[in-house]
Amino acid sequence: MRRDRSSRVPLRRSLLGRLLGVSALVAACSVAATAWLAVQTTSGAIKQEQGQNLAADARIYDTLLGYAARHRTWDGVDATVRELAEQSGRRVALTTQSRQPLADSATAATPPALPPEASAVVDPLSVDTVLAARSTEGQGTAADRIDPRAVGPFLLPAAERAALRRTADRNAECLNRVGVAADVVVGPSGRPRVQMVGNDPERALGTRCDPSDLDAPTRTEKKALTALNELADACLKRQDRGGVRLNRDLSWGEGAVTVPVPGPLPAPRPAPLPSDAREAGPAPAVEPPREFTGEDDRAIASCVGTARSEQLSSYVASPALLFIGDEGGATVPGFDLSPANTAKIAGVAALVLALTVGASVLAGARLVRPLHALTGAAQRMRDGEEHASVPVSGDDEIGRLAAAFNDMSAHRARLEEQRKAMVSDVAHELRTPLSNIRGWLEAAQDGLADPDPAFVSSLLEEAVQLQHIIDDLQDLAAADAGVLRLHPEPVRVGELLTQVAAAHQARAETAGVTLTVVAGAGVVLDADPVRLRQAVGNLVSNAVRHTPADGTVTLRAYGDGSCGAGPETGSESGAGSCGAGSESGAGEVVIEVADTGTGIPAADLPYVFDRFWRAEKSRSRRTGGSGLGLAIVRKLTEAHGGTVSATSTEGKGSTFTLRLPAGGPDGMTTAS
Repeated sequence: MRRDRSSRVPLRRSLLGRLLGVSALVAACSVAATAWLAVQTTSGAIKQEQGQNLAADARIYDTLLGYAARHRTWDGVDATVRELAEQSGRRVALTTQSRQPLADSATAATPPALPPEASAVVDPLSVDTVLAARSTEGQGTAADRIDPRAVGPFLLPAAERAALRRTADRNAECLNRVGVAADVVVGPSGRPRVQMVGNDPERALGTRCDPSDLDAPTRTEKKALTALNELADACLKRQDRGGVRLNRDLSWGEGAVTVPVPGPLPAPRPAPLPSDAREAGPAPAVEPPREFTGEDDRAIASCVGTARSEQLSSYVASPALLFIGDEGGATVPGFDLSPANTAKIAGVAALVLALTVGASVLAGARLVRPLHALTGAAQRMRDGEEHASVPVSGDDEIGRLAAAFNDMSAHRARLEEQRKAMVSDVAHELRTPLSNIRGWLEAAQDGLADPDPAFVSSLLEEAVQLQHIIDDLQDLAAADAGVLRLHPEPVRVGELLTQVAAAHQARAETAGVTLTVVAGAGVVLDADPVRLRQAVGNLVSNAVRHTPADGTVTLRAYGDGSCGAGPETGSESGAGSCGAGSESGAGEVVIEVADTGTGIPAADLPYVFDRFWRAEKSRSRRTGGSGLGLAIVRKLTEAHGGTVSATSTEGKGSTFTLRLPAGGPDGMTTAS
């Protein structure tokens, strides 16, 4: 069986796959070499610059963040900006969010334009956790984005600070006397707390030093905590949730573990205030403890964070855009490559270029070699060589192209042989009647034949035969050119078969052959009646010619599916199964012409519809036709959108079957 070369080949074996592989290899080598060179030549400089810049940027950001946390406006920040610029050697500029200048360390009369993107946004209520240089003293974490230095109403007055400091000093001295190293640490709000070395509170257990007197909130803290609680409850009320009582460290619920407030962690956990509020004692519980679900905890934590931002918003400066760069306007200082590094880059680039060119040349040579072979074979075909072929080197795209070219070349050679045979057959078919006509006319001219009615009838018969051959050739040419015109209309197939049988009745009676028509009146299809009669007539003529005396030629029609498979050749009972009253199927109409003739050998059956092919090689008028009738049948059937096939049993007869669509071929206009 012929191999289908149009199937897709695996990508790894295809030419496209190979080209992609080579390109990917070259690209990978180029990228790897470039990356290695870039890392080797610039990593040290980049690390140094990056380390210095990040440290300076973090220090600048943290300083300005602390200024915003302790001041209500940016007034007076110019001195801080200039000091930071002098320490870092960078240009530092602050603008409002609408890019209105607040402070700029640039010394030029006309400062360079600021870059389109800010280095950071200085907002103590929304800290950039990457840039922020958080100290371990503050309770700020990645989850708490409020700067711990923003204490707002929790800032203690001098009297409360002094009282708490005396208590803290007394507790620290007590711990030191019992052997526990302790020190006093003051938070941003001014609240002191006792910090033990090692930060282990359990070491104070069992001692007479009780630090609980530092846990009670002061009057200022109580007032601020009450206001914060009201804001949080208002937020929860908007969500149809009950209020909560916040402890001094912003926790809620009994036995909760302290965690930062603003973070999105769900739990009945405390969310810490700025470090100063953390040192205040827990608020006395006035309500019985209630259970909190995870959803409740998330809602409470969100509302507490929102309330903190709302409470502190009037105590801190508004958000500002921070720009950090050099005096020339660049955001990141650059560096120059040394001559050695420049030479390395040039050398590696040249090596990569050479490898790329070499790989491309090799791939191109392998690609062009079979194309040259195809070009040479095409030129040999142009010069008249009948069958030019090229070697098939593989199963990739080029190999499939070479195989297709070889198939085309072989097909062209077969067509050329058929053309020569057709010219010879046409010449022979035309020569025979023309020779007869010429012979009779020369005989009449020489007085050897009288122009009587028999003479004229013989000439007319030869002329008619000649006209039939010319008409057949003209029909085939029109079908090949796609200009065979059809005039479809509803056709009752039974009536059409009856007309064809009547037209061939005289010839059948002369040959001693019986013509039988089996078709119901309801078998109808859209077709060109003239062309359909021509196709069925050619089949009947062929059947009568090859059926001996006392034989039978049966014409039957039925809708596909109403009669099942076609009846056996010559079976009268089978013919009756598709009798009157059978309706055409919605899909196809089947027309069969069966004979009880000599049959066709199985080896010859595939060629019966080829032009100028004859099962009987003789050219007698009894059995040897022109060889065009069945070819015309196939063309007319295909023009109607149908198919034709033949089955035969040698010595028993043949059956030719036309299958036509009931609605006519696609695109053909059907008469209403």
